[in-house]
Amino acid sequence: MYAYPPNILHQQIDVMKRVPQISPEQAAQLVPEGAVLMAGGFGMTGNPVHLLHALAQTQTGGLTYIGNNVGEPGLGGGRLLRNGQIKKAIGSYFTSNPEAAQAALDGNLDVQLMPQGSFAEAIRAGGAGIGGFYTPTAAGTVIAEGSEIREIDGQPHVFIPALRADVAFIRARQADTAGNLVYQRTEQNFNKAMALAADLVIAEVETIVPLGDLDPDHIHTPGIYVDYLVQAHTTLDDLGSSASVSPPTDASGIRLGIARRALQELHPGDLVNLGIGIPTLIADLITPDHGIILHTENGMLGFGPSPQDGGAMDYPVNAGKIPVTALPGSSYFDSTDSFAMIRGGHVDVAVMGGLQVDSHANLANWAVPGKPLLGVGGAMDLAVGAKRLLITMTHTSRRGDPKIVPECTLPLTATGVVDMIITELAVFEFIGGQLTLTELMPGATLDEVRAKTAAPFTEGVHT
Repeated sequence: MYAYPPNILHQQIDVMKRVPQISPEQAAQLVPEGAVLMAGGFGMTGNPVHLLHALAQTQTGGLTYIGNNVGEPGLGGGRLLRNGQIKKAIGSYFTSNPEAAQAALDGNLDVQLMPQGSFAEAIRAGGAGIGGFYTPTAAGTVIAEGSEIREIDGQPHVFIPALRADVAFIRARQADTAGNLVYQRTEQNFNKAMALAADLVIAEVETIVPLGDLDPDHIHTPGIYVDYLVQAHTTLDDLGSSASVSPPTDASGIRLGIARRALQELHPGDLVNLGIGIPTLIADLITPDHGIILHTENGMLGFGPSPQDGGAMDYPVNAGKIPVTALPGSSYFDSTDSFAMIRGGHVDVAVMGGLQVDSHANLANWAVPGKPLLGVGGAMDLAVGAKRLLITMTHTSRRGDPKIVPECTLPLTATGVVDMIITELAVFEFIGGQLTLTELMPGATLDEVRAKTAAPFTEGVHT
């Protein structure tokens, strides 16, 4: 128990706000038909799954669901989706639930897709009483179509309106009877901001302790924002795909070679964000001697390789929703702080996968051909916010089409942002705005690179 001065403890403890404790079923009854509902969580980490499942037992429908993703099939918001209770979803990454993609294709789900950093900041703005903000993220992309654009310091910025909700379901690890909340590891994600941005906030927590048991220095969300507490125990079944560590991915062959070459571009002291796919392999190649600090957009700085066993109940998770280890000196924070690091220029290098890069350093990496546009994640924020952007990808698609092209034909992630491309055949850099071949990878020939590169390029000194 935190050691309060005895005279203060006895005089004031009886006048502190006490937050009512209710059951998940009682909480579900507080959500009206057609409500705008915020739900915390990144994947199933920090997800108020028990509240959402209780709501799925009701007939309440016509919901507008504000969440980074709609859970997994049959889990969390995914259960509401399966029941047809959600009419609209506002968030960043819905492709992780194939039932969401199908509902959108069938016309049963209206989707408003937002870059993850813009999404987090819109929630924080709503909670702070700010009507909206301007951001360079998504400028020049399909996501910004129809939005107000303003030039600030010579750069186009997109206006993002604030987000608020009627009800917020959030998840914390611990609460006291005054509603003060403490989150654990990467479970902060969107929960902390959502606690500010709804008219009615219901917090699902693992444990509830008496007043005085929480150190005020360790409280993440003050109880003033919380209206009701629900105690619910998380099990492995609640965590979906993050419940346990998967067997190591086969990183042999060309993908590992690309990752090894990308690692050479990272230097001691660099703050680095690794995207999903080939970039993820770099994390397992990094040793303490490299002196590289890894950042994951869902709220962690200083993570290490995947653990040998265990899962999201035992470890933090990265942006791929994969359990990772915490290195000495690591720290946790919420998604709004994470994207402040990104947009504020504090990330030295972002390494991403790519579907296309063109002659103008434009990147397309989030929209798969023939699939609905349902999952932008944090790529747009990172592409414009990182000081240096490396793209790691195979030189051609599975069909053999070049990925380095004169003009991107797929929806853009960002314009004019790519600094380097690394494939299994070559390394390209944009030097003076010109696509330049600076290195051939082992075993590759100049003729092969020419044959498989659609964009014109200059041949550098290392060819």
